[in-house]
Amino acid sequence: MAKSKKLWSGRFNSALHPLVEKFTESISYDFRLAKYDVAGSCAHAQMLAKIGVLKKSQTQKIVRGLKSIQKDIENNKLVLKMDLEDIHMNIETELTKRIGKLAGKLHTGRSRNDQVALSERLYLKDMINLQINLLVNLQKSLVSLAENNEDLIIPGFTHLQFAMPVMAAHHLLAYVEKFERDKQRLSGQLKRVNVLPLGSAALAGSGFPLDRKFVAKILGFATVSANSMDAVSDRDYFIEYLSTAALIGTHLSRISEDFILWASQPFGYIDIADAFCTGSSLMPNKKNPDVLEIIRGKCGRIYGNLVSMLTVMKGIPMTYNRDMQEDKQPVFDSVDTISACLEILAELIPTIAFNRRKIDEALKDDFLFATDWADYLVKKGVPFREAHELIGRAVSTSIAKNCRMSELKLSELKKLSPEFDAGILKINSASASVKSKKSPGSANPLKVKKEIKRWKELVFS
Repeated sequence: MAKSKKLWSGRFNSALHPLVEKFTESISYDFRLAKYDVAGSCAHAQMLAKIGVLKKSQTQKIVRGLKSIQKDIENNKLVLKMDLEDIHMNIETELTKRIGKLAGKLHTGRSRNDQVALSERLYLKDMINLQINLLVNLQKSLVSLAENNEDLIIPGFTHLQFAMPVMAAHHLLAYVEKFERDKQRLSGQLKRVNVLPLGSAALAGSGFPLDRKFVAKILGFATVSANSMDAVSDRDYFIEYLSTAALIGTHLSRISEDFILWASQPFGYIDIADAFCTGSSLMPNKKNPDVLEIIRGKCGRIYGNLVSMLTVMKGIPMTYNRDMQEDKQPVFDSVDTISACLEILAELIPTIAFNRRKIDEALKDDFLFATDWADYLVKKGVPFREAHELIGRAVSTSIAKNCRMSELKLSELKKLSPEFDAGILKINSASASVKSKKSPGSANPLKVKKEIKRWKELVFS
């Protein structure tokens, strides 16, 4: 099969080495930008007609040709060629085949530099909106699980050690808060992505009186770029997305780790539906939370994509350089990875069932109430630091006697301090512990119930 003629071949006297063609192609992954390239080209053609470069009939013919190409790509009827380098050259070459030399007028006033930047921004706007919706669905799953278990108290941890009792819903809503910030970061980025680069041409702008605002309006951009060199050299929008993706990955990994721990036999706090677990090829007894482990593992590649992109961009001089071809794969991979993780986790969470018997057993460890004991002494006038030390001694005494803290005798406590009285031995209830919390944002059941209601209104509206 004869190779396609390069659209930039006029300057060259010999064909590319086959290895160079293979090494420099990007069509194997940037094909997913096809519909965005077509949309940008259609808008550009309409603008060229507006400023008199094209006749209206010519624009109509170009647009029809472009849309037929997009349809054939979507239906796998058009074979994209590696020797045409990228999706942009593939589409332009195919358009020439379909409508003739008229296709050559389409590139007036633009370069692949601003054409690529446009397609990337259009793509990223769609992906950001998609992932905002996926985050909302994940929040819905968490809020529903919290509401279904709003009365449940579980041990809270710091340093993976028993700390204080908390409402299970409070724990789950903590992740709703984290994913809300992820949504806000994505929404905030939309404002910076929503800038039209087309019309910047290669780097210095165009000698034609391009109506960039007209193109921006057609494509749904809020404004046009102010500096042509910045517009074609910028990949901040990809780096910013990858930064947010890394944070989303962090939150996905942390919630997965919590569920993995809770599902393990030493904890036994939850059970996950069989449909979201796998078994062992050797041990028949195993039920492994592999979905959650894979989510946790994928966080590493999301971090890697961010580092890859930062490294590509850090040493590039103005303006466009071919290194920037390496911008797409990290973004495409992170978009696919984050989307898949958000989607499957939102489906997994509703299958979680809490094991209340195991949780109640864990709550019998009355070291969970040590801070409540300290607060009891503080309310009697003991300075907190002194109360903290006294309760620490009580904990140490109970460990030495191999008994529960509440099983210590009052006489033993009074040896530590005369401030102890019989009332402190009655502080051994997880329910009383959470109800005692007064501060805004705390694990108090009434406050948590209000938070569930607030989040239901926010994410289900």
